[in-house]
Amino acid sequence: MSIKEIRQSLGEYAKDIKINLGNVLDEEGSEGLNEKQIAGIAISCAYATKNEELIKALVNEYEGTFTEAELEAIKGATTIMAMNNIYYRFVHLSSDKEFGKMPAGLRMNIIGNPGIEKVDFELYSLAVSAINGCGMCMDAHVGVVTKAGVSKQGVQSTIKIASVIHATAQALTIG
Repeated sequence: MSIKEIRQSLGEYAKDIKINLGNVLDEEGSEGLNEKQIAGIAISCAYATKNEELIKALVNEYEGTFTEAELEAIKGATTIMAMNNIYYRFVHLSSDKEFGKMPAGLRMNIIGNPGIEKVDFELYSLAVSAINGCGMCMDAHVGVVTKAGVSKQGVQSTIKIASVIHATAQALTIG
């Protein structure tokens, strides 16, 4: 199924999501990001939702946009955030602040050497962190991308894509 077909398949209850999905996946609707960043954010978010139909549609939609190494980096951002978002959300939310002083002791080398532009990897990580609800990670990624020149509008667009992809996966699951 294509993104267009997914949009058409969503029920009337998801009319807003249909419209938003059509808007956030282009540069006009996601100000501050380029087309490749939008595509990578969308794919990483689809992976984070675990919705196979949406993953397949987005990977097909952007076929030829990414090299194999870039697709591996998108998967890497999603996967490392699956770990980090749990760990750092715990550290942040725990009432025992001693956990924040302890070394994580978790391997995270891909963050330092993602194999793609660092800012793009950080945008994917930010979007996945938003889906996974880790404020500590979101703050860290926002700091890195804004320091690299991404505007507040670009950050907002990243989160808008994440929210719409997440809602699309939810609508597909509901049926």
